[in-house]
Amino acid sequence: MGIIWTIIVGVIVGSIAKFIMPGKNEPQGFIMTAILGIVGSFVGSYIGQVLNWYPAGGGAGWIMSIIGAIIVLLVYGMVMKNRSA
Repeated sequence: MGIIWTIIVGVIVGSIAKFIMPGKNEPQGFIMTAILGIVGSFVGSYIGQVLNWYPAGGGAGWIMSIIGAIIVLLVYGMVMKNRSA
């Protein structure tokens, strides 16, 4: 059940991040949205742990997961923009 829950949360977080920051270089499709959200949660957890907002091994909350997904989306957009140029 943990993997299914992670995918569901990833899709929700990825969708919110894509809604907040739309653009032409964003990933398309269900799988890429889920990956964006899951990686964003990891990035948010890491940032929160570095800033001592979360204990070591603790997961990010919804807000930090969305912020992490936006950061991942920004990086993805820059990589894809440079790749197409």
